[in-house]
Amino acid sequence: MRKNKIDIISLGCSKNLVDSEHLMRQFQAAGYHVEHNPSRIDAETVVVNTCGFIADAQQESIDTILQLGEAKREGKIRSLIVMGCLAERFRADLIEALPEVDRFYGKFDWKGMLNDLGHAYRDDLAHERLLTTPSHYCYMKISEGCNRFCAFCAIPLITGRHTSVPMQQLLDEVSRLADSGVKEFNVIAQDLSSYGMDLEGRMMLPELIDRMADIQGVEWIRLHYAYPTQFPYDILPVMAQRDNVCSYLDIALQHISDKVLANMRRHIGRKETLDLLARLRREVPGIHIRTTLMVGFPGEGEKEFEELMDFTREARFERMGAFAYSEEAGTWAAEHLNDDIPQEVKQERLQQLMALQEGISMEIQEQKVGQTLKVIVDREEEDYYVGRTQWDSPEVDPEVLISKDKPLAIGQFADVRITQALPFELMGKAE
Repeated sequence: MRKNKIDIISLGCSKNLVDSEHLMRQFQAAGYHVEHNPSRIDAETVVVNTCGFIADAQQESIDTILQLGEAKREGKIRSLIVMGCLAERFRADLIEALPEVDRFYGKFDWKGMLNDLGHAYRDDLAHERLLTTPSHYCYMKISEGCNRFCAFCAIPLITGRHTSVPMQQLLDEVSRLADSGVKEFNVIAQDLSSYGMDLEGRMMLPELIDRMADIQGVEWIRLHYAYPTQFPYDILPVMAQRDNVCSYLDIALQHISDKVLANMRRHIGRKETLDLLARLRREVPGIHIRTTLMVGFPGEGEKEFEELMDFTREARFERMGAFAYSEEAGTWAAEHLNDDIPQEVKQERLQQLMALQEGISMEIQEQKVGQTLKVIVDREEEDYYVGRTQWDSPEVDPEVLISKDKPLAIGQFADVRITQALPFELMGKAE
């Protein structure tokens, strides 16, 4: 093991990743050599930033901790630290169940962690981070927490109430990152729609994005995790008019049935959802909408599931993910609704929904064949370069495989003529 080295393993979402990046900067300032998600664990201390959102993510975190616990018993690491959402939510249970872990910290107790390691937290570095993404793109977390309290969601139990990052702080960080070569800014939050409500009592997302778009060097801005209720419609003219704001919106809709949406406590119904989608497509021509849908929530009978399938056929989402409902302790649904849909029924519905979406995705992808698209080049592989269009967020959306007819530079943009479409990939040649 390497002394004075810390390996950080980030699990879960990109919001967790940003937290790890800020913590890494603190460790660096304390004199540690820090690596993120290394291919080989060889540090004296390992920190696991856990996810606690749904059962599968929780299990991944537990499995990772157990594997590292075995490495500790074998003498490959000396100290194992667990932090993040799972530790925030279930710390007492984890302390009892995982004695191989040396220390547990919640999602935000970074000062305690530094102090226990014999170092002071640097307040003057609170807004700095070490990027773990390729140098040409990053994630920008503009707020933390959520005030929506959907019936199924544990996020407010973990992160607390919605808290926006002050706008000038964000703009200063974007300027620094753009000066360092970052071109693509993926704006993230648990709830983009509420940005600014706690600061000035108004929706400030449109102003923030408009001002970000003015910063020299910012080539792409992409929006993730808007909430459909009380949507900030003033963002749409910004998306339509600013060339460097991508025609892309990630907005989780969850369902379309009025009955299911009411059970979910989403404060929106079928009509409002359809009106929202129509307005998005009308005001931002060519927009690609990414959404998340849920099957198997209490109250979803065959009728409601077929309504969801019909909705998916008609809405033709460019990007869609789905998951089966799993009851989360402490949520409103766990305490007030009966999770009576068998797991095998949930999985069958999930498979049907995703099979439907695969066909839709293929049809939409095929429409791009013959077009020349602006693509950012992420990496080089043996047979091709790999990039993304403005409609593709890193790691979750389709990629563009570019033939090596012409040499391309990583982190630069290229005009690529699309020659072939697959359900979740495009192939093309640089022009």
